[in-house]
Amino acid sequence: MEYGRSRATVVLEDGAVFEGWTFAGDEVGEVAGEVVFTTSMVGYQETLTDPSYRGQILLFTYPLIGNYGVIPGEEESQKVQAAAVLVREYTPHHSNWASERSLAALLSESGVMGVEGLDTRALTRHLRDKGAMRGVISTVEHDPKVLRERANAHPSMLGLDLASTSSDITEPTLMPAIGEERCRVTALDYGVKGSIYRELRNRGASVLAMPGSTSADEVLASEPDGIFLSNGPGDPAALEDAVDTLRSLLGEIPVFGICLGHQLLGLALDCETYKMPFGHHGANHPVRNLKTGRIEITSQNHGFAVREESLPDEVELTHRNLYDGTVEGLWSPEQRAWSVQYHPESSPGPRDSGYLFDEFVRSISEKVRT
Repeated sequence: MEYGRSRATVVLEDGAVFEGWTFAGDEVGEVAGEVVFTTSMVGYQETLTDPSYRGQILLFTYPLIGNYGVIPGEEESQKVQAAAVLVREYTPHHSNWASERSLAALLSESGVMGVEGLDTRALTRHLRDKGAMRGVISTVEHDPKVLRERANAHPSMLGLDLASTSSDITEPTLMPAIGEERCRVTALDYGVKGSIYRELRNRGASVLAMPGSTSADEVLASEPDGIFLSNGPGDPAALEDAVDTLRSLLGEIPVFGICLGHQLLGLALDCETYKMPFGHHGANHPVRNLKTGRIEITSQNHGFAVREESLPDEVELTHRNLYDGTVEGLWSPEQRAWSVQYHPESSPGPRDSGYLFDEFVRSISEKVRT
């Protein structure tokens, strides 16, 4: 049966308890992960298939989830990446003309548990006050003490390398430009959202996607006009080999990074990263472009950030989050490298930041012509 109703108990590592019932994935029984919340009101399909959410239990603050079903082609990767889903109220009946199945069906086919009926507002406030933390959801064990012990035994996101195994790319994969080719981009894929590649290709960039573990020599051998660093899950500081590779590439070819790619670029430029209390997850984060003064409403999904105090003199801060003042963009003129923490492909979310893809493709296309 698609629409399950098993009792589900959620216990956080600090002992907080929340009760609900399953609407998908009854057979999973029990799952653990870091519990984070997202404030996005739409785009649950794109969010759940975003590899940056791998290993996390995703809490939606918007109360009604599932009401437009699942639409073919809107996924960001080949599977649901979140470890489990928590909602206030699941809507089993969907009426969108393009939908072919329900959210519950997608989760069940992916072996992912979905839980509804929780007090999501109370849980969100708890995470805002205490920070994102590990949790366990169980339909077979309901003793809070036992579940708390299991939550605390689950690996912490701090120091965890998830990006090495999160990409759908296992070997170099060429995706030609849509329309006339203007330039060639080699992308280091740490768990990319598929819409990012579409944005680059729509602007005339042929994209050669390569695993994030690819060596600097292999990247240079592909003779790209520019290098793109993708988003992905986990702690950037755990990817020491990836950082060493980037250090070897800096100054050789222009580099542009997004999200985890931004953090890895920061580390390669001798900045520091740190784990945020509850991160940024949602499509309503205001960011100021410090060069133009323009404020963009952005889509974000990250739990780590670059520490501003660690920026070397030759690295410029280009964008700042207006909620908490955190670093949202970097630029190194000497190394011809820049990055943003947020998601300019905006899937889901506002379209304020697409100019970043325009600037990247234009800058390396001009180099090709000269």
